[in-house]
Amino acid sequence: QVQLVESGGGLVQPGGSLRLSCAASGSIFTINTMGWYRQAPGKERDLVATITRGDIVNYANSVKGRFTISRDNAKNTVYLQMNSLEAEDTAVYYCNAHIMRTWNTGWSHYWGQGTQVTVSS
Repeated sequence: QVQLVESGGGLVQPGGSLRLSCAASGSIFTINTMGWYRQAPGKERDLVATITRGDIVNYANSVKGRFTISRDNAKNTVYLQMNSLEAEDTAVYYCNAHIMRTWNTGWSHYWGQGTQVTVSS
């Protein structure tokens, strides 16, 4: 069993900052790409940022220069530092990880339960 647990969401004023964390636990052999996605009401789930095990990063154009993704491989944890938040960033943020559970199994994607981020004055 693999679990991804997110934390750090909440209510913040425009221009403010939040830091999200996502820790993977359970039967894990290795983790490749980890990332963050978000889903606003009535919209599809969209990519926010991803990071490979070798720290190659990718960002959605809408968050470039404002958000920073990082990871701690020893802790199986990925972070998302969000600065200069805007109302349009309001959404449920989901963690995703590409995980191999044992040395001889294939890769599978796992999702966290989501954490709400609300940007409002």
